[in-house]
Amino acid sequence: MNDQVNKGVENFLMLLALLILAWLLWSGIYKLLLLGLGAFSCLLCFYIAYRIGFFKRASGLRLIPSLPKYWFALLIDIIKSSIDVAKIVLNPKLPISPVVVEIDAMSKGSIGHAILGNAITLSPGTVTLDVHNGRLRVHCLTRKSADELLAGEINRRTSLLTHD
Repeated sequence: MNDQVNKGVENFLMLLALLILAWLLWSGIYKLLLLGLGAFSCLLCFYIAYRIGFFKRASGLRLIPSLPKYWFALLIDIIKSSIDVAKIVLNPKLPISPVVVEIDAMSKGSIGHAILGNAITLSPGTVTLDVHNGRLRVHCLTRKSADELLAGEINRRTSLLTHD
């Protein structure tokens, strides 16, 4: 039991430090009023995380070391998708072939499902419509983007990130 309490305190301090650091880095303005609002914002985020049980599972915090590599790969996917969508939009014939596909998430937890759904929606030309019981329904602008999604690279990458 004492181990759990220590882990909870450790998770609390890590999240609070990350929130404060992120706020200070992104704000860039260090006036008293803004520092107070920033502290309030960090504490509010912590309270919400506490209320949804973030510290009981602690699965969100273990993702942090793997995130930069995942974000870089996601950024590359977003750039490629943006170029593809720009080519389609600029083409006078507008060669779209909308399709809705369903994929099974390789990750087992709700955090992995949420990350996968958000990553798909961030990529231009695809929108996650529904997530239910590990199954995602996705609208794709073209059959090519649907085939790439069904190939499962982003699904595989997300399951590796979440270590489910």
